[in-house]
Amino acid sequence: MSFVELTNANGFLFDLNGTMINDMPYHIEAWHKQLVALGSSISLEETKYQCYGKNDELLERVFPGRFSMEEKMKIGNDKESLYRVEFKPYLKLMNGLDTFLLNASKQNKKMAIGSAAIHENINFVIDNLNIRHHFSAIVSANNVVKSKPHPETFLKCAEQLGLRPNECIVFEDTPKGVECALNAGMKTIVILGEHEQKEFAHYDNVIECIKEYSQLVFAS
Repeated sequence: MSFVELTNANGFLFDLNGTMINDMPYHIEAWHKQLVALGSSISLEETKYQCYGKNDELLERVFPGRFSMEEKMKIGNDKESLYRVEFKPYLKLMNGLDTFLLNASKQNKKMAIGSAAIHENINFVIDNLNIRHHFSAIVSANNVVKSKPHPETFLKCAEQLGLRPNECIVFEDTPKGVECALNAGMKTIVILGEHEQKEFAHYDNVIECIKEYSQLVFAS
């Protein structure tokens, strides 16, 4: 296993789904079932690439102009409620993340979550895993006007932490998330899961692609 020594960043910003917890297969499968039931012929593979941004934005990409905002919100909320029930027995942090969070806190690093997940899903994760105390800021889909890859999510995280963008390292697992960090002027460490390393090759803000947090060490 190769190790990555972290630079002297003052803040760490975490995406949630697929970055802190390995729940993306559940989201992708749930969305695929929902979209097919609504009449789409979308494949499971294409659904994976549509799983970014807010729920209403995803539905608008797949069904342009078909649903009202109220209908899109209900469809999305129904899907998220089902996800929380089905995923709860499998809820756990990514390998090595618990130790990483403890070590980062000891190093007085400021930490935030910046996710396109709704606030209920973020609360579901951090409260069931008892990690809320590590994070000084949380920016969810409910808190932004423009979703990833627009930089609003991570810029708000940095602002709430009192940090400049170049003081932050972002942890992400998707190309759109890395693009969001790039647009915000931030370096990124990629957690490999649903996406392959070659998909991130053209982003010059990627420090490293890793499979688990135990590969990270703090600069001495």
